[in-house]
Amino acid sequence: MFLEIIEKISNEIIKNEDYLTELDREIGDGDHGVNLARGFTEIKNQLANFKTLPVSDVFTKMGMILLTKVGGASGAIYGTAFMSSGTFLKGKTDFDNQTFLGTLNAMIEGVQKRGKAVLGEKTMLDTIIPTYNFLEKSFNEGKSLKDIKTETIEVAKNSMEATKNIVATKGRASYLGERSVGHIDPGAMSSYLMIKVVCENL
Repeated sequence: MFLEIIEKISNEIIKNEDYLTELDREIGDGDHGVNLARGFTEIKNQLANFKTLPVSDVFTKMGMILLTKVGGASGAIYGTAFMSSGTFLKGKTDFDNQTFLGTLNAMIEGVQKRGKAVLGEKTMLDTIIPTYNFLEKSFNEGKSLKDIKTETIEVAKNSMEATKNIVATKGRASYLGERSVGHIDPGAMSSYLMIKVVCENL
């Protein structure tokens, strides 16, 4: 099941390669889609080799592939995110709500460390952190992920779309200053696509 979801995430990123590149052409280097699609194509090719591995190793290997095969900031940042979650998951076999939250939190910490970014700077964190906060609040209220998967997608989508209104202060987009307003952040979009696939396939 876990590897199926990874395959579907890979397919979704590959399918949206042109769109993500187009978003990045507006405010960045114009390579976000191309680079991520290259990385996730390689991940898809490696899925057969992941079958016998614990989940933590799969995350670590995905991170390594993204770090080594993908150019630009997206490879480094997503690679670090997956490797951080791999480290968090070491030795864990019980995938409950808290493990899910911890995995997401490890990703956020990895992104923050690598990209030196915080919430509100027009980055992927502007999709991931509000989603994390919504999940944490819902889990504390005793809801399961299955109960709230549609709402989670909605929160991620709204957060991603809200990056349109943020002035970029990180990465290449920050050179545009005020002119970055009106454009969705490509990293926020790719993060939304991943969250959407996970929720849809639970």
